[in-house]
Amino acid sequence: MNPSPNAYTVDAFCDAYGIRRNLAYDEIKAGRLSIRKAGRRTIIRKIDADAWLDNLPVGNKEPAPAGEA
Repeated sequence: MNPSPNAYTVDAFCDAYGIRRNLAYDEIKAGRLSIRKAGRRTIIRKIDADAWLDNLPVGNKEPAPAGEA
């Protein structure tokens, strides 16, 4: 297996990024994850996968002080 692929199938993307297929397809449908088609195969370029990951919301490690949202 290639340790640093240039592109993923949907299953390989899900394995690499720790998500389920339904979330991947939801993100594709919403336009947040770019894909390419090779015949019937759906391909996700690594650069697009990384851009998707970089654009996810950042979670706070500490809760906001009382009275702040």
